[in-house]
Formats: sequence, structure tokens, C-alpha cells
Amino acid sequence: MLFPGSQTGGPSIFPSPEQTMDTQLEKVFVAVGNDLHQGLGTLDWALKKWSGRQRICFVIVHIDNNPRDLVSTPFGKLPATSVNDEKLEIIRICEQEKTDKLLSKYKAFCGKLKAEVLKMEKTEEPIQKAIVGLISSHQVTKLVMGITLVKQSSWKTKGAISGSFYIHRHEPSFCELYIICGGKLVFLREENDEEYMEDERGVMVAKMKEKGGSVKSWFGKMFIDSAANHEPHALGRSYHHRSAPPTSAAMDTESVSSPDWWEDYAPEVESYFQCLPSSNLIEKEDTKQSNPTKTAKLKLEHIVNGDFTGASSRIETLKAKIQEVQKFIEERKEEAKGYVERQLRAASVITLCNRRAVELEGRISGEINNKTDLKNKLEAAREHIYEVSRDIEESKSRLRSILELQSELATKLQSTSLSKSHVEAQLENATATRTEILREMEELRRQRDLLLKRIEFCRQREAIAAAAASAAPTSSSGRDDHLDFSYREFVADEIREATDNFSEQVKLKRRDDQTNSYRGMFNHMAIAIELQASVAALSQEEFRDKVELLSQIRHPKLVNMIGACHELRCIVFEYMHNGSLHDLLFFTQRNPNSNHHYKRNPKRLPWHVRIRIAADVSLGLGFLHLAQPRPIIHGELNLSNVLLDSNLVAKITTSKLSHCSEELQMRSDIYAFGVLMLQLLTGREGDGLVEEVRRAMEGGTLNGILDAMAGEWPLDLTMEYARIAMRCVCINGNMELTTTMVMKEVEEVRRKAVELMEMEGFDMAVEGSGHRDHGDIPCIFLCPILQEVMINPHVAADGFSYELGAIAEWLGTGHETSPMTNLRLDHKLLTPNHTLRSLIQEWLNN
Repeated sequence: MLFPGSQTGGPSIFPSPEQTMDTQLEKVFVAVGNDLHQGLGTLDWALKKWSGRQRICFVIVHIDNNPRDLVSTPFGKLPATSVNDEKLEIIRICEQEKTDKLLSKYKAFCGKLKAEVLKMEKTEEPIQKAIVGLISSHQVTKLVMGITLVKQSSWKTKGAISGSFYIHRHEPSFCELYIICGGKLVFLREENDEEYMEDERGVMVAKMKEKGGSVKSWFGKMFIDSAANHEPHALGRSYHHRSAPPTSAAMDTESVSSPDWWEDYAPEVESYFQCLPSSNLIEKEDTKQSNPTKTAKLKLEHIVNGDFTGASSRIETLKAKIQEVQKFIEERKEEAKGYVERQLRAASVITLCNRRAVELEGRISGEINNKTDLKNKLEAAREHIYEVSRDIEESKSRLRSILELQSELATKLQSTSLSKSHVEAQLENATATRTEILREMEELRRQRDLLLKRIEFCRQREAIAAAAASAAPTSSSGRDDHLDFSYREFVADEIREATDNFSEQVKLKRRDDQTNSYRGMFNHMAIAIELQASVAALSQEEFRDKVELLSQIRHPKLVNMIGACHELRCIVFEYMHNGSLHDLLFFTQRNPNSNHHYKRNPKRLPWHVRIRIAADVSLGLGFLHLAQPRPIIHGELNLSNVLLDSNLVAKITTSKLSHCSEELQMRSDIYAFGVLMLQLLTGREGDGLVEEVRRAMEGGTLNGILDAMAGEWPLDLTMEYARIAMRCVCINGNMELTTTMVMKEVEEVRRKAVELMEMEGFDMAVEGSGHRDHGDIPCIFLCPILQEVMINPHVAADGFSYELGAIAEWLGTGHETSPMTNLRLDHKLLTPNHTLRSLIQEWLNN
């Protein structure tokens, strides 16, 4: 029974994946090896058979049929065990690269047809068993393979045909096996323990028994050509002479296994043709001579018929003649033998040349076919080029449309950009106008606040003076009415936002170890926030009592509480722009003419301002000591706890207030007030200050201890001021001195100082801010930091003008933000404002 594999193309018993889904591609598996020529022949047969069908996918299965235990080296194939691991790895990589290039050629040979690649790694089992396993594991329904695919693993045993018979015996029933030999389909058949191979017409091309057969013998029978069939005497014969080519049978059996067989025989054929002229000359000379048989016969007759005179001489002569004849016969035998050899060699050469001619005719036919295929491919390429050109033209047309659209969009974009620029310019103008309006509003608020403070100051001064004059020291009935002041409760987020999350840049100078103070902005208003340094410093109940006490205290000479935040345990006070009295009194700045010397600012606190500050502190202290139902003491009255606002109005801090429990505590506050007065008078600190002033007063003059930075003190008024201060510090010897008495005496000194200054032409409505009232001074003339008329104005990076000394101190203490906007400064360069300076000088001269 003839079959390609195990089936002749009928339907499969088992449904394959391709049959269950009509939309999948039908796969044809083509097994190829490392021989590119034979692999392309097998693949070409498969492409010709199925290329006309739709939805066909060719799966190129590469089988590495080289022995696993051998590796290819420049010295030939060597055992893998003879190569070290590093070189073996490099050789394996090179073999893998060669395999990848080989598969690329196979896949490129498929052209536009759908093709896939499947590689089978080397295994210990024979190739035929690996192929059977591949069929089962991948459910292969069509497999095309060459007859010589398994030759290297079975050449010396049963032959390549035995491997093919093994595959067709063990293949599953759903697989169709196609075996290709010499570019043609062949069929395998078994009968009476013999194996046959036939072509498509049923003609047997090879016959081989199960045992004892040789693949060379049936290859010779299969590929013997017509020229060899005309010389049956050459079949089955072997010629072992080194100079003669092999017989036709031997040539045919060996040439099948080698595609380049002609290269092996060409040198011997060429040698034969070179020796041919000499052999022809020998044959011509032989033909000129007579028949060798006739010549020998004549010589024998001459010997027999000779005339022999004596018996002995005749015997000798006969022996000589016989030897001559034998020699002649041997020569003729050698000549006949050479003639036979030349005939055999000529027959072999003729057979080789005939086969070469047939092979060349086949190649010429193949070249003609290739030329036809190339011509068809050229036509297809031309059609493809035409289609590509047409696509290019269409793309150019679309590109022109896109460029036109791009130009139109660019025009619209330019118009939009111009409109945007115009709108941005309008927005900038509107922003500038808004900024100017906000600045004017802020200025109006400042002027309003200033007026309100003046009004409140005047009212409170009159009210306190009236209360102090009519207050009875022995009164214990308390107040008839109870003042209940409300305060604002802040949340933690408001506090953090106001202080930029308690930034070090807004941290104020620390007055004690228990609190930290920060400057903040809330609703365009500057505030001071006092935060407990430790949560354990005050309990929640103590903090609540402190807030309740401070909320009930309101006085122009006390730093008022605005609100509190119980969550962070911090209190919000009004912000005092000029800081503490200690900082102003002992203010120093770097000498611009030296890098190592410092000098005090001589224009900070004139003597009359110092007297007013002492009066302000006495009013605030008197308000606390006269509080009902119980007096309130400060406990820590000093220069650091006296703050000054933008108008140099002094106010006492209220963060350390507590109710008075004994008379001695009030006397301690009065003593501290006396020391503060002496420090304002002398501009000095230290424990020996009281004794130093006492000695000066006993000497009748204070000139040696007066602070020269305050200007020229009026001697009489200065002596009266010093007596009040000494009475305060000597309170232990003067038990009759009360806070009310001190308030009246200090207020009288302040009144005299005002009259004295008015006599000299100074306006004392608001001291410490120049020669005129702030209401009469243009706001642009005032330094935002000092709140004084600027002498040497300079412009900073934020656009505001400041007094040079003040802004230099601000930047020199590590500040990187604007004093006005609290925003980060782009740089720290200062530019003199000559125009503003000229305006200020002109205003002062008028």
C-alpha cells in the first residue's frame, strides 16, 4: 500500500485545533536541518504545494542533527569533553548564532507567506524519536521532511531510510507525513520484511532490506542516470587504481550524499584528458605495426625452420628464440592489459561527463526557472513600487492639506497671542491699580488707627488721672461694676498660617526661657504670638486662668491681648513695632568706617522721650496696682518687658501678671520701676547703678552719669526726675510712698518736659517720630521700620524705601524677607533714593 507517511490525505480521526476553529490558520510543519541546500529544497516543495491556498501558515521546525557530544572547532569536530567550559560556552554561542542566521534565511525564503520558526534543542534520544514526540506534543497534522534529515545519526546503522520508516511507523493517525528526496515526493512501503521507496508514479527507486543494507547502495540505484544504464558492465564493479576515477555505480552511490561531487572528480578527469594525447600516439604506433599474433607466428616458424648445423648449437639457438618469443608475448600481454585499463578509464570518464552534462542541464533549467521567478518577482516589485508611489502622492496631498491647516492655525495662534498680550497688559494695569488702591487703603487704616490711639490715649489719661485723684486708699468695697472683656479664640491652623508654621525668620527676640514669641500677620494686621516653650510649662487649667485674667485687663499702657489658642496654648497680643525698651536704649550698629568697632545710635531716644516713656510705664503700673477687687502685680518689670509701638508709646507686657497676695510684692514693682527710671537716665545697667547715682546726687551734680545719647538734659528737671527714682529704689525706708504718688510725680515731670520742649519750638503731641506730628508728615517720608522721617533713604528689593541703618540692621541679623510684605527678597542690594531724599530735605527746610 502506497502512502505519504501513514495517510494519503484523508480526514483525521481526531479533531485538531484547526478543525475546531475555522478562523485559525492551517499549519504545515516543515522539518529542516543544518544543511541549507537540502533544507531549502524541502521548503521549496512545501511552498509550491500549499502556497496557493488561503490561511496557510508554514512552521519551520529546525532540528539540530549534529551529535550532542561533539563540537565544531577550527581543527574539526572534537569531543565536548576535550574543551574547557569557557571555550565550550563560546562555541555554543557561535553555534546558536549560526542557527539563528540559518533560520533567518529559511524564513526569508518564504517571502510574504506566513511563516513561523520552531527550534528543537539537542536531546540524548535519536532524531526520529524526537520528531515523533514533536508530532504528538504539537498535534501536527501535516509534516514535510527530507529523507536525509536523520542521516547523521543513523548513517552507520540502518541508514536514513530506516529513520524515515521509524517515523512513519510511530506517527499518530492524525498526521500526514510527506517525505522529500531530491526535491520530489517519495512513498515508503514495507513488504516481506523489505523496505521500498517509490516515486509518485509507483516506480521503485530504492529497495532495502531491514538488515545488511547500505544507504550508499540504494542511493546509487535511485540516482543512476540514463548514461550509466547503457553501460551495465560498469555496475557493481570497483576499480582500485589510484589514477582512474571510480566506476559509474560507485560514483552514483557516493555522489548522492555530496552535492559538490564534481569537485572531487574534476582533477582526475582533467588529468585523464591531459594524458589522452600520449595514449593516442601509442595506439597509432601500434596500428602501424603488423598484427602481433601474425608476427609471433612468423618468428616461431623462423625458429623451427632454421638451419641448425649442430645439435648443441641448435638447442642453444632454440632456447634463445623461445625466450625471445616469451618476452614478446609478455610485452603484448602488458599492452593488452593497458589497453583494457584505458578503455575502462575512458568509460568511467564518459559516465562522469554524461552525468555532469545532465546535472548542468538541470541547473540550466533551474536557472531558467529562477529567471522566470525573478521576472515575476520583478513585475510584482514594479507593481508594489507603483502602489507605493501612489501612496506617496496621496501622502503628499495629505501633507499639503496639513501644512495649509498648520499655517491657518499658526495665523490664529498669532492673533490669539496678540489678544493674550493685550489682555495681560490690561491685567497688569488692573493689578497695579489694585495694588495702589490697597496701599492707599492700608495708609488710611494706619492713619485711622493712629487717630483712634490718640483719642483713646487722651481719654484714658484723663480717666486715670481722675480716678487716681479721687481714689480712696482705704476703700475695700471694690468696684460697683464688673468689666467683662471678650477675646478671639484662634484655631491652630490660623496661628500656623500667621507665623509661616513658626518659621525662624519671624521669631522675635526671646525675653525668658519659658516662652517663644513670633511675629505674624492676621487680616492685614501685625500681631505678636507668645507660645509656651514647653507644653508642661502650664497646665490647661492654669493656661485658662491666665487667659481669663488677661482678657479682663485693658489699658493704653498695657500690651493688650487680642486672643488665644487653647490647642497650642499660645496667646495673641498686639504687635509693638519698635520692640523692647532694652533694645532701643542699648541699640548698637556697625560703624561704616570700621569692620571691628561699634557705636550707639545717637538719635534713638532723646531725654524728653525717655521722660514720657517713664510716665507711660507709671500709668500702666498704677492701673495694675489699683485694680479691684485685688491689685495685680507684674513681678518682672524691666527694660525687656517694656515695649514701644510705632509712635514710641511705651506699654508694659502682661504675660507675667498675677494677683497681689501681699504688700511686699507691690513694693517690689515700685523698686523695679525706680531702677528702670535710673537706666533711662544713665543709659547703663548693673548692680551698682543705684549707689553710683546716689553718690552723684550727694555730690550735687549728675553730669557725670547722664546718658549723652539722650542729648542735653535740663539740670533742674533731671534732678527732680532722679529724686523720684531714688525714692522708688529706697522704698524700704519710705513706707508711705504708693504707686499713686509715683504716678502723680512722674506725670508732673512729664508735663514740665512738654512745656519746656514747646518753649523751644518742638511739637510734643507725638514724640519720638521727628519734629512734627505723624499726621502732618507724608507717609512716604517715614521709614517703615523706625516710623521716623528718613535721613538717608535707600530702596530695597521689595520696592520700599527704608532708612539705611534700619534696613542694614534688618538684613544683617539674618532676615531674608521684606519687613513690609514678609515675602522673600530676590537680593540684598540697596539703592540710594536721591529723589526722595531731596523731597525730605525740602520738606524739612519749609
